[in-house]
Amino acid sequence: MFGSLHDEIDRVFHDFTQSVGLKPDRANSNALLSPVINVAETDKALEITAELPGVDQQDVNVTVTDNRLTILAEKKIEEEDKSKDYHVVERSYGKFARSMSLPFGVEPDKVDAQFKNGILTVTLPKPPEVTAKTHKVKIKHAA
Repeated sequence: MFGSLHDEIDRVFHDFTQSVGLKPDRANSNALLSPVINVAETDKALEITAELPGVDQQDVNVTVTDNRLTILAEKKIEEEDKSKDYHVVERSYGKFARSMSLPFGVEPDKVDAQFKNGILTVTLPKPPEVTAKTHKVKIKHAA
């Protein structure tokens, strides 16, 4: 009976973390959270968005080193209400990071980062030599 209840609670927690844009970091048994990202490309830039619900802008750090982008963030613990006797506490707090290799070198002073409503958007302009090499190929209908 308790085993099935535990499985159901795990499933609900997993579904919730996926719905708010966080995924458990399986490499860490403490299961700190890692931001879920999207990477989009235009002719002139890469745009990376990361969902950071519950994180304040001042607790987010974005760095670019050579061909590597790193997003560091910290979700801080709220003041615990001492008048309540908690039986279960599953909300996550702590530091987490996401780092990725970039397909080209970036000039750090040209990187733009904006944070709004828990969404971090990082725009990485492509260098001229990369944009000059990019050519969209038209796909023809085969007969």
